[in-house]
Amino acid sequence: MGRRVELYGWVRRQRDLGGIIFVDLRDREGWVQVLFPADPLKAEAATLRAEDVIRVVGTVQARPEEMINRELPTGAIEVHAEELEVLTRADVPPFVVEDHLTASEELRLRYRYLDLRRPAMMRCLLLRDQVTFEARRYFHELGFVEVETPILTRSTPEGARDYLVPSRLSRGEFYALPQSPQLFKQLLQVAGLGRYVQIARCFRDEDLRADRQPEFTQIDVEASFITEEDVFTLIEGLFARLFPLVGITPPPRFPRLTHRDAMERFGSDRPDLRFALELQELGGVAGECSFEVLRQAAATGRVKGLVIPGGAAFSRRQLDELGEAVKPYGAPGVVWFRRTAEGYASPAKKALGDEGVARFLAAAGAGADDLLVVVGGASRVVLTALGALRVALARQLALIPAGQHAFAWITDFPLLEWDEETQRYYACHHPFTSPLPADLARLESDPGSVRARAYDVVMDGYELGGGSIRIHDPAVQRRVFAALGIDEEEARSKFGFLLEAFRFGAPPHGGIALGLDRLVMLMSGRDSIRDVIAFPKTTAGNCLLTQAPSPVAPAQLAELGLALADRGAGE
Repeated sequence: MGRRVELYGWVRRQRDLGGIIFVDLRDREGWVQVLFPADPLKAEAATLRAEDVIRVVGTVQARPEEMINRELPTGAIEVHAEELEVLTRADVPPFVVEDHLTASEELRLRYRYLDLRRPAMMRCLLLRDQVTFEARRYFHELGFVEVETPILTRSTPEGARDYLVPSRLSRGEFYALPQSPQLFKQLLQVAGLGRYVQIARCFRDEDLRADRQPEFTQIDVEASFITEEDVFTLIEGLFARLFPLVGITPPPRFPRLTHRDAMERFGSDRPDLRFALELQELGGVAGECSFEVLRQAAATGRVKGLVIPGGAAFSRRQLDELGEAVKPYGAPGVVWFRRTAEGYASPAKKALGDEGVARFLAAAGAGADDLLVVVGGASRVVLTALGALRVALARQLALIPAGQHAFAWITDFPLLEWDEETQRYYACHHPFTSPLPADLARLESDPGSVRARAYDVVMDGYELGGGSIRIHDPAVQRRVFAALGIDEEEARSKFGFLLEAFRFGAPPHGGIALGLDRLVMLMSGRDSIRDVIAFPKTTAGNCLLTQAPSPVAPAQLAELGLALADRGAGE
């Protein structure tokens, strides 16, 4: 105590308490109470308003015992001011700069620089800094080299849409902003770098949601002469360094589920494992029942169920809501079964009778107080609908223990996925993912059955990152291209530089990309990645702060050799 200090910051608030002025002075680390006991400083302090920028010189003193704020790191001290300088007067802000505010997200994004002054938002940015610093240090200690890859590259539209950038010097031609550094980090392995890492900016022109942005950041990793096990160990070690920053201790080894198991048991390839509620296979009992809807579903597709603990007490309105909840995923509704003190009940009871209802409940392992919800139809519809319902019910019924987290690896993804609309296969990960050697012989005869050496790391129902062991054999790469309907000419046009590089000795290699935004979102306990990005876009892809995207002058377009088509044309 008694130390003389010089402080700079923003006025959080000013209070006049019986002739003594108190000012809460805020900066990025928090706030401290400043006391102005007497004139002439007192008179000038009385003019201060929220968000004024000031300089204070004073002496640190202990607060009286009855005035200590034990919830504040600086709550036991205050600064007795000796000098005050007003550096900038602030207008009245459009919302109060406090954590508990009622301002809309649109208003917060419009004045993002004010929103970021709030302690909760500033903590997110400081945590993001800690995470990136610790990640860089971790990989540096393991011999990884950080390399910046190009932002202006060529378009390879095989996944999401590219953002295109017109070239002024080569009229009619375009750069693309990278969806990931995938091809360049593979070329660095051909170059012999061995271990690469980058905190990489990536861009995808796709529809947005709470955990997705058009521009995002990856912790991008690639290495030569590694296997899946090496990647798992590497990332488990990284998480053991990162998550303790927020008091979370991951297990030393994460459980592993194949993609098939994850979908069948939880209806998701990023399952939330903090609670049970596993999907139950009911195709056998449905195929032999007298309820036509479920019997036909079992014959042509799948029938699975979900047991809701204590759900037998659900009201008619709650039962109707279950049916509505699965409709966005393509399911027509649900068939429910329960046993109460009044006996067996189900919309299918007329066809099944008490014995048939009891058979479904027994097959799913439902108890006397439970509710069984059944969905039938195409496999993808059944799994995704029940998977989404499972998560919604867990939140509704408070089945997720507070403070508990669950990590897992999802492995053995399908290599290819058939699209009915275009009548062709697409790469589930990307076209450079290696097939499992055990499945490679079926690549031409049964491509949909081939599994990939691909893996995702998930936490609490979110995908934190994904990667794979890559193809390094040009012959295998040509076979995968052929399965995707990419002929030799198209392959050379799109990926010729990579294929040519493979001719000169490509080592076996693989890697992973972790979503930094999503990682920090989960670590900070936020619900949206917009809260951990300094200047995010809206769900429509707009920056409300800078009003981007925006029109450009005709002269700029002419310089690029571009002209805008009539908006009405082609509509």
